[in-house]
This record gives sequence, structure tokens and C-alpha cells, in this order.
Amino acid sequence: MDSIIQMTLEAIREILNRRPFEPFRVTMSSGTVFEVRHPEMAALAKSRMMVVLPEADGGPSERVEYLSYLHIAHIQTLEHSGQAA
Repeated sequence: MDSIIQMTLEAIREILNRRPFEPFRVTMSSGTVFEVRHPEMAALAKSRMMVVLPEADGGPSERVEYLSYLHIAHIQTLEHSGQAA
């Protein structure tokens, strides 16, 4: 497996396994942004990440996006609501 893909996979796995979970934002090379608000919203495969897109009310939906690790430009954790900046 390509070392860049392996590093990205391991970095995302570490973020998903943090307790307490920290929501995060994934920015793709195209500029498209996906937010992962719960660890159940994402699953990791060998070369890509699956993200369940939320409904307008924030609940899970049937819509899914597959994000290639090669096209992930940036991952940023989000602040928890109610926390000091």
C-alpha cells in the first residue's frame, strides 16, 4: 500500500478512535468539505473512506460519499459546542 495512503488511513483511524470523540471536517482537493459529527458516520477501507451524509435534522441518511485518501487535502477537528475558543 502506498505510504501516503497508509499515513492518511492511520491518521483518520486515530481521529475516529479518540475518546471522547472529536468531530472533524475533511476537505478534499476539489474544495468539497465533509463533516463527520459522530464516529458512526465514517468507515475506513484500504484506499478510501466512506462518509454517511446527514439529513437536514442532523440524523443519518441513506446518502453516502466515498472519499479517496489520495484526494484528501486537509483534516481539521471541530470545536465542541459550548467549549471556550
